[in-house]
Amino acid sequence: MGRHSSPHIVAIDGPAGSGKSSVSRAAARRIGFDYLDTGAAYRAFAWFVSDRGIDPENTDAVVAALPGFDYSIGIAPDEHFVRVGETDVTDAIRDPAVSAIVSTVARIPEVRAHLTELFRSIAASSHRTGIVIEGRDITTVVAPTAEIRILLTASEEARMARRSAEISTQSAETVAEQLRSRDRADSRVVEFMSAADGVTTVDSTHLDFEQTIDAVLDVINTYREAIA
Repeated sequence: MGRHSSPHIVAIDGPAGSGKSSVSRAAARRIGFDYLDTGAAYRAFAWFVSDRGIDPENTDAVVAALPGFDYSIGIAPDEHFVRVGETDVTDAIRDPAVSAIVSTVARIPEVRAHLTELFRSIAASSHRTGIVIEGRDITTVVAPTAEIRILLTASEEARMARRSAEISTQSAETVAEQLRSRDRADSRVVEFMSAADGVTTVDSTHLDFEQTIDAVLDVINTYREAIA
């Protein structure tokens, strides 16, 4: 069976703790789309920089490492993996040491430009009808012409509670400060708390996981029905 000339794209933005990764994956699974977690690439590049012994504050050295960053990711919702070269880093990129430097490398313009092109290439390689791409600046930079663009957000309190529940090895206070720090760092690079023109906001503050998935699917299905 031949592949589609280009997959439909659902672009989902949102801050840490909004549920965008788990909700995006679940939504993609339900409609038979692929799923691309763009944050994994920034984490994998941070891991790569650390593994090579590069100081993440040394912008020139970080940028010079980009051509050697051999990245691959599983985009089928149930076949997720992250590799750098032959090394599986699916779990390693969630290590606190990686989390501590990911914002530092992610705010370098050359890194963002390089990975943006990588995301577009990965999305274009999808053999399914469509792909859900989620991250920080997906609706405005990575896929500004996506057919469906969603900002998935939630109050700071709700996001902290969710992230604290996910990370049981750290205190609520530590998790809260990490989330605030991540928000501050990311806000220097991208606007992720308010929707751009043409982007639909889904506020999950008072929604549980299943309700949030349904809300996202409602946006997708409304568009699909409109063009049917």
